[in-house]
Amino acid sequence: MTSLIIFGLLIALMLTGMPISIALGLTVLTFIYTMTNVPTESVALKLFTGIDNFEIMAIPFFILAGNFLTHGGVARRMINFATSMVGHWYGGLGLAGVMACALFAAVSGSSPATVIAIGSIMMPAMVKQGFPKRFGAGVITTSGALGILIPPSIVMVIYCVATGGSIALDPAGHRVSSASVGQMFIAGVIPGLMLATLLGLTTFYRAWRNDYPRLPKASWAERITAFRKCVWGLLLILIVLGGIYTGMFTPTEAAAISAVYAFVIAVFVYRDMSLKDVPKVLLGSANMSAMILYIITNAVLFSFLMANENIPQQIATWITSVGVDWIVFLLIVNVLLLIAGNVMEASSIVLIMAPILFPVAVKLGIHPVHLGILMVVNMEVGMCHPPVGLNLYVASGIAKMGITELTIAVWPWLLTMLIFLGVVTYVPEISLWLPRLLGML
Repeated sequence: MTSLIIFGLLIALMLTGMPISIALGLTVLTFIYTMTNVPTESVALKLFTGIDNFEIMAIPFFILAGNFLTHGGVARRMINFATSMVGHWYGGLGLAGVMACALFAAVSGSSPATVIAIGSIMMPAMVKQGFPKRFGAGVITTSGALGILIPPSIVMVIYCVATGGSIALDPAGHRVSSASVGQMFIAGVIPGLMLATLLGLTTFYRAWRNDYPRLPKASWAERITAFRKCVWGLLLILIVLGGIYTGMFTPTEAAAISAVYAFVIAVFVYRDMSLKDVPKVLLGSANMSAMILYIITNAVLFSFLMANENIPQQIATWITSVGVDWIVFLLIVNVLLLIAGNVMEASSIVLIMAPILFPVAVKLGIHPVHLGILMVVNMEVGMCHPPVGLNLYVASGIAKMGITELTIAVWPWLLTMLIFLGVVTYVPEISLWLPRLLGML
């Protein structure tokens, strides 16, 4: 009954059109004030302590790094390199778009940033080359979603923050801690590369079937030149993942280093950005960071209420008592997250659902890292379909297409993503093999 009251109140407030972050906070305040003896002072304390987390500091730094890279010419050089490598195949520019999105995802951590950086260059170029506008928009909208699966990923950091305070017991009754940011980053490498490959195959098949244009094959000298020009951006991948894996620095420190590095290569190496442009980038990053941190603060407050009422543990006990196994549970999770993707954006879904699903998943023997990757892939799908798919709106502005037309354009690649979601759901080793090989699990 308590669960029904809490979620009923939250849904009612959201249906009024109220921002999700405010709806979360009001739900907590209303329930605590009217139905519990918890002092309201503890709410104010939780608002401050909720974001007093070292890992949360990674979010503004990754946002800042992504903005420097978006405005600093890194994307254009990655596109040139990708085009020189695969441009001569069927759908060459489309394949280059997928490859460029995968490369930029590995340095930005954000899907909308990837769509903006790659799409603003690739979509006009593809139309000029003779590709249908729908084809280019479909490729970039869905490939841009790789920004939250290929590490570093802001959504992965949010998942770790959301589950950090949760208490979970495995089937043997042992306490299980949540996944670390480093584990999630390494776990995202194989799924990210697999999804990029599948999106590339879909692009190639549609281009081959419709005989879309191909570019002249680049010489090895041209490829080496293109690689040399983008190598400064690619080095950021090695710095972040290599530094985390070798233990040279934590993910939060890696985020800070990536922000400084991105500033240096944008302003002093590539010189596509002047020092006069830096305050604008800083202000934009601060605005985006403040928005995400505000959502996190209220979501942490909501998680505090859930933990105080012992709701996740009650759900876990009920699910195991009715005989639901991990196969059925993961199917339910996918359906639930895909439905949530129709009404909420990725960060809010992860912050609300992760603390609830985490104890249940662990109780059924599901690894926290596997659950995290599963949630991230679901968020990718949610970003590419209406009514709140963020990538759709970003791509719509770039391609000058309506949301309905763009929704039709993305369906072949969206279907590919759904098939991949099914595979990654029931083959845990896709997520767990690499971190286990590296001794991180």
